[in-house]
Amino acid sequence: MGTDVRDGGVNFSVFSLHAQRIELCLFDDDGQTEIQRYDLAGPDQGVFHGFLAGAGPGLIYGLRAHGADDPQHGQRFNARHLLLDPNAREIVGRYQGDSQENVASALKARVAAPLGVAPGYLNAPRHAAVDLVLYEVHVKGFSKTHPGIPAALQGTYAALAHPAAVAYFKALGVTTLSLLPVQYCLDEPALTQRGQTNYWGYNTLGFCCPDPRLATRPDDPAAVTAEFRHMVKTLHEQGLEVVLDVVYNHTPEGDERGPTLSFRGLDNASWYRLDPVDRSRYENFSACGNTLNVAHSKVSQFVLDSLRYWVLQMGVDGFRFDLAPVLGRTELGFDPCAPFLAALQQDPILARAHLIAEPWDSGPDGYQVGRFPGRFLEWNDKFRDAVRGYWLQRGVDRAEFARRMTASSDLFHHGQRRPSASVNFLAVHDGFTLRDVVSYSHKHNLANGEENRDGRDAELSENFGVEGETEDAAINSRRRRVQRAMLASLLLAQGTPMLCAGDEIGKTQQGNNNAYCQDNALGWLDWSRADHGLRDFVSELLALRRAEPALRSKLWSTPTSCGPGEAQRIWRTPNGQEMQTRDWHDASSAAFSCESDRILVVFNPESNPAAFAFSGQWQLLLDSSAELSPGLPASSCLLVPAHAVLVLRRSTM
Repeated sequence: MGTDVRDGGVNFSVFSLHAQRIELCLFDDDGQTEIQRYDLAGPDQGVFHGFLAGAGPGLIYGLRAHGADDPQHGQRFNARHLLLDPNAREIVGRYQGDSQENVASALKARVAAPLGVAPGYLNAPRHAAVDLVLYEVHVKGFSKTHPGIPAALQGTYAALAHPAAVAYFKALGVTTLSLLPVQYCLDEPALTQRGQTNYWGYNTLGFCCPDPRLATRPDDPAAVTAEFRHMVKTLHEQGLEVVLDVVYNHTPEGDERGPTLSFRGLDNASWYRLDPVDRSRYENFSACGNTLNVAHSKVSQFVLDSLRYWVLQMGVDGFRFDLAPVLGRTELGFDPCAPFLAALQQDPILARAHLIAEPWDSGPDGYQVGRFPGRFLEWNDKFRDAVRGYWLQRGVDRAEFARRMTASSDLFHHGQRRPSASVNFLAVHDGFTLRDVVSYSHKHNLANGEENRDGRDAELSENFGVEGETEDAAINSRRRRVQRAMLASLLLAQGTPMLCAGDEIGKTQQGNNNAYCQDNALGWLDWSRADHGLRDFVSELLALRRAEPALRSKLWSTPTSCGPGEAQRIWRTPNGQEMQTRDWHDASSAAFSCESDRILVVFNPESNPAAFAFSGQWQLLLDSSAELSPGLPASSCLLVPAHAVLVLRRSTM
């Protein structure tokens, strides 16, 4: 579906199972005046189509669909609305609210020149899952204030490919950039009314079109595409992968009161999941008003075609699927063997793409962590909550902490899944930044204009006595220690680590845990206040992870045993004895250690130093508290600082 430039013209095709007629509407070079209409032929197997001889790249067009306007039966046809081709590779115009009857201001597609295989596809680095270190980053937010990037490039795709950005990623030690949405998105009407924008971009309309707002030449769609492709190619040449956060669970058309932009006007009953009792309403598993019906074969085909485009023509290395259970929902609920998920895994173009699921949505039984099939990796919020709770001393015992540090085998150790299936994180784009986790006990979202109702309530955090910034040296010292201990836990754990961009330099959002509309200094990385010592600590941790295979093992291990095909791990109490059943849930003590191969990792979340006994000869590699010097030998005992993670290596002497 979409357009195909060939044989001296352009072939147009669009899916609609219920339309009676679809017109192709052509516009002048400015996209303001309609100059010609043609009826498309068909439908043939649900597809309307036509060949326009003599046409080529640059042609601007829209669609009008004729049919029944019968919401009670799921039909919402209205030929007065000019509709955007769902498969548009280039989009022109400026969206100004529900103005589709105003043809001059309606969004339109422009026929794109054939691209061929992206150079970024041919030179992709292809990191193995066990070696991945994800870096969740907003294209604009990363570079908007970066002093090493020219002002003309700041906030753009080109900025991510600038030598200063590339050098930063490589020095930090990440392998894969997980970009917040870069597909063409719209701002919600409520944001527009408040003079705000959807900064994060989770409101996709053009699923095959890079967002022009992130480009140096936003008014030239072809230049936007070229800039994106060059970014991917450049990152690949430096050994860095690119994963896209994609939103195939809803569209900006919203609920039954929302605007008609494309999908609704072409075939509402096929594109969306409708309420089975009242088909004038939508099933809202996305909490955004509507839910795409990926269970429909043509919608599934559309999503797969779009994904292949981003891999083959744009060169990207994989996808993080927002609210991914939507993609596996059938009439009976979520099914790991749903047709779309099966097709995604066997697709020859997508076979080597990273597939990452956000394994929850807003529908019934929407929490599906650990249930995605095959080679999917999954965001693991249980890791986040356990690590935060352990270091904030909020009732997480050693058993739960150890379980999460060993890739959550209770969730992912089934079938042929590997520890890398667990994507471990401390903070992501939605929620407190890591610095705010140790600085705020309550959300502070008034700047969003929703009277602090938005964002997650009761997020696991601790201010240690003062809400927000303070000059109290003792509080700041504890915040620093706990922050570093949590980062050490993340980057030394089994599974796939994911950093949220800015956490490594102490980014704060002043307690805002839902900065989706903050396209300003609050949402951007503040390089003028970067904590370079914290960044160097993260780099050191990642270098240690790369150097020690035991810290990124492919083999499963459990907190209490080691069976065939499992990694050897010995968990010990501070007195050096192996942990027994009673020790795992002993609420009076939280400190313990884990020995694997030649590496020993020691955890002390307590407020006082703890004496640890050792057998054998060990050498200190890392102390998250920075109290002890690397190289310090330990043979029988060591006083481990408060709120600290230590890493030691067995001495060969």
